[in-house]
Amino acid sequence: MSNPHFIKNCMTPIELSIEQVDIKGQYIQLAESVHLFGQLNVSELLTQYSKNRSEDLQPTTLQIGVDEAGRGPLLGSVNVAAAILPAAWSGLIENQPLKDTPLSILTDSKQLSEKKRDVLYPLVQRYAIGYVVAEIPAAVIDQVNILQATMLGMRLCAEALLEDIAKHLITDTIETNYIASQVSYDSHFQLLFDGNRCPNLDYVMLEKVGIEKSAIDSQAWVKGDARHTSIAAASILAKVSRDEAMYALDVKHPEYGIAKHKGYPTKAHMAAIETYGVLSAHRRSFAPVRKVLENEC
Repeated sequence: MSNPHFIKNCMTPIELSIEQVDIKGQYIQLAESVHLFGQLNVSELLTQYSKNRSEDLQPTTLQIGVDEAGRGPLLGSVNVAAAILPAAWSGLIENQPLKDTPLSILTDSKQLSEKKRDVLYPLVQRYAIGYVVAEIPAAVIDQVNILQATMLGMRLCAEALLEDIAKHLITDTIETNYIASQVSYDSHFQLLFDGNRCPNLDYVMLEKVGIEKSAIDSQAWVKGDARHTSIAAASILAKVSRDEAMYALDVKHPEYGIAKHKGYPTKAHMAAIETYGVLSAHRRSFAPVRKVLENEC
C-alpha cells in the first residue's frame, strides 16, 4: 500500500442519519434515527479496483466483510460494521494474507483480548480501503426485533459502502476511459456476512447508482469472523465501537456498572435494574427488562 501519511489525506468521510427505510417498496419510519459513520480511501480504491486501462477488461472482485456486535445485551445499540481491506489482504485467514502486515494479529474479535482489539481498532480504520459502522438503537430493536435490527444494520452498512464506491469508482471509470464507458463498469462485489443469512439489499437503489444486481454476490458465513479477513476487520469495528458507547453510558450512569457488564444480563446488571429502574437505553422488548417493567405497573 501507499505511505500511511498519504493514505490519511485521501480519506473521505461517510456520515449518514437514517430516519426511514424502504422495505420492499414501503417506507417505514424508524422509532429513532440510525447513525452511520465511516470513511473511504478514494485514492486506494481507484488504484486497486478502477478498471481504467483499455487492455484490462477482466472483472475485478471487491470484497466487503460485514459483522455485528451486541445482539445479546439488554442495553444499548447493536453495532454493525462493514469493511474493505486492501485486495492483497483480503481472503481466508487460514491462508495468512495478513502475514507481515500491521493487521497480522487480526481474527475473530471474540478470540482477542480487549487490549488487542483496542490496538487493532485504529489500525483497521487506518488501513482499510473503506468502512462503515451503524449503531442501531434500542428503540429500533424494540420496534422491529433484534434479528431484523441486525439485518437492517448489515443492509445499511453494505449499501452505504456500495453507494459511496459507485460515486467514485464508476464515475472515474466512465470519465477517464472511453472504452470502459462502452463496456460498462465491470467490477464484482462479494458481500460476506457473518452468520447464517444475508440481508435483503435495496437492489433498485443500487441499480440507480450503477451497480447491477448481477454484480453482487452475497454470502452468509457461520463464524465468518474467524474465516475471512474482511469479516474479522468488521468484527473489530463493531465490537470496539459498541464498547466505546457502553463506556460513555457508564459515565452517565455509574450506578449500573455498565463498564463491567456492557449491557449483558449479569446478576449485577439485573440487580441494578431492580434497584435503579429501566433506562431509556434499555431494550424493553427483551424479557428480563419487560418483566421488570411489568412488575412496576
